[in-house]
Amino acid sequence: MRVRVRWSKHGKIRFCGHRDAARIWERAVRRAELPVAYSQGFTPRPRISFGLALATGQESVAEYLDVDLRTTPEELYDWAACMPERLSAVLPDGMTVTDACPLSPGTASLQDAVTSCTWEFALAESDVTSAAGWAARVRSADSLPLQRERKGRTTTSDVRTAVGDLHILDASVGSVLVAELGTKPRAVRPAEFLRLIAPPLAAGRVRRLHQWITRDGERYEPLAPEAGVLAPAGDSLAAASIDAVPAAQQEVCA
Repeated sequence: MRVRVRWSKHGKIRFCGHRDAARIWERAVRRAELPVAYSQGFTPRPRISFGLALATGQESVAEYLDVDLRTTPEELYDWAACMPERLSAVLPDGMTVTDACPLSPGTASLQDAVTSCTWEFALAESDVTSAAGWAARVRSADSLPLQRERKGRTTTSDVRTAVGDLHILDASVGSVLVAELGTKPRAVRPAEFLRLIAPPLAAGRVRRLHQWITRDGERYEPLAPEAGVLAPAGDSLAAASIDAVPAAQQEVCA
């Protein structure tokens, strides 16, 4: 039985890398006394499947992972209901589980299913005007060549189709740039996005707001795609902030 968990990462814990976060989660499921399933072999490990990695130093209100539980279908929903409280209580400050949902058999993995992410880039007040011009040039560009270097080789690819809608929002603590970046066939990383047009755009805090699964032209949240569409299809994006994180379920497990 598999449960998908949504969690957030912010504050000082954002400087914890992906592998360190994975070890934190392995300890957390044990401390929360969940009936987690283990892999076979000489060194069994909790069966936890992680989604798209978050770069060190970035925040997120939309992280996901899948946990396999040794339980019956009848008990699965009870375990899912109490997982946000149990896990949040044993995770370090800055890591909070906001929801959990059982998955239907055959549900695609997060790595395969997620097609795009919505990102928020905090802008300094002095950079707002230049950022508006930068964003306009990106939107109007016919092509967006991106150079990548790997294993000593430099390749150039056009990522125009991987850059969706982007716009600047006026927030109470400063302006932010919101952009949707594709993940297929290869993800456009936030750092790569900021240097698509010269001169590169400078940004402070980087936060992931959403991850999306596309199906029949509609976008769904990975937690439960069958539950409904969270944002309209096309170029219109849903913008969120850290204050808009869904509240964790309040059920208490004995």
